Amino acid sequence: MFWAELLVVLAMLIVGARYGGIFLGMSSGVAIAILVFGFGLAPGNPAIDVIMIIMTVVVIAATLQASGGMDYLIQIAVNLLRKNPNRISYYAPIISWVFTFMCGTGNIAFGILPVIAEVAREAGVRPERPISMSVIASQQAITACPISAATVALVGLLAPAGVTLIDVLIVCIPSTLIGVVCGCLWASRVGKELAEDPEYLARVERGESAPINEKADIATDREFSASTKRAVWLYLLATAIVVTFGIFPELRPAAELGGKLVKFSMTMCIEMVMMVMAGVIIVACNVKVSSIIEQSVFKNGLMGVYCIFGLTWAGDTLTRNNIEFIKSGAADIVAENPWVFALILFFLSAMILSQAGTIGALAPLGITLGITPPTMIGMFPAVNGYFLVPIYATILAGIAFDRTGTTRIGKFVFNHSFQIPGIITCVVSVAIGMMLGNMLL
Repeated sequence: MFWAELLVVLAMLIVGARYGGIFLGMSSGVAIAILVFGFGLAPGNPAIDVIMIIMTVVVIAATLQASGGMDYLIQIAVNLLRKNPNRISYYAPIISWVFTFMCGTGNIAFGILPVIAEVAREAGVRPERPISMSVIASQQAITACPISAATVALVGLLAPAGVTLIDVLIVCIPSTLIGVVCGCLWASRVGKELAEDPEYLARVERGESAPINEKADIATDREFSASTKRAVWLYLLATAIVVTFGIFPELRPAAELGGKLVKFSMTMCIEMVMMVMAGVIIVACNVKVSSIIEQSVFKNGLMGVYCIFGLTWAGDTLTRNNIEFIKSGAADIVAENPWVFALILFFLSAMILSQAGTIGALAPLGITLGITPPTMIGMFPAVNGYFLVPIYATILAGIAFDRTGTTRIGKFVFNHSFQIPGIITCVVSVAIGMMLGNMLL
């Protein structure tokens, strides 16, 4: 019955992906109901620890956004790009990676994509080059960020095997950065030079796009209050504290349990640090409490938590009831060819459009199949396959902000500006990650 049960779960994932957004959690609930009431399976366990970590991270990120801290970071990005316009094909993706790494959300790219488009056009650089890789880089960084929902989900699911946050970071930070650089090497040579592009020249003639060298009206001198800047520093301090607890576990609090002194888990440390520091930011930076739940980061994060709840519950229900069959039928194949599982992660992420959701749905299955933690960590960047079909929000935004028309979707849909740079970045990141994972861990 395993194949029928698997078909039900996959069908519900496809339906959820078709409607998008929070409906993915609802369709996962339908899958669980069919498995339990239709096939008589015992309900599994949703990843509650993972969900709670993600919620605390979402709240502190939304608090930073409410303080104006994300706008302040975007202003810094604008100034950096304006100082180095001719190298924008490399600088813009690296800045996008760094900012997502700091904030834990790729949504920060929305604020800098229009700047990238206009600064590139001013410098005579084909905007498609920096825009395509900036979108890719902003998502790759999620799998290297210590406080992103996807990373904390992976750490939470692999914690029973002794995996720590630092294990993920020492593998995924260098692998995703190298992948982004390799993607930039390709993207920086894509297409004709802007001055020779017929579509752009036609748009200039029609008055739909500004000519090269014409300065765009981009604010670079917006003033930010001391409290806003303080919020950014407090947010970064929270991240640093979490990483410190990961590097030095002896610093974690301990309590006596059953006559033994037991260290607090990394899960508890992350949750406590994020909750405390969110409160500190509110008090120290005069953030309006009611505005936090109105932020886009909070709304998207809450939607993600709901979806991950359903996905992890459905995935655990399926695998827990079929452990022996899965091990006997597919474990040897996946153990000998782990790249097969990386492909599964990649293609499912293209449907789910959520790195955390993909990990929540498939990591339990990978563990059951016998994929080792170092290998699982190495293939973590494979969950960034969202660009396969050009329907993701930042992809559509990148196309819309490029008024030169160089960033586009081809007539065959799949031949769009983000496809080849994205594949190169993912393949290199996974290859380097799997090599580093098995060397260092």
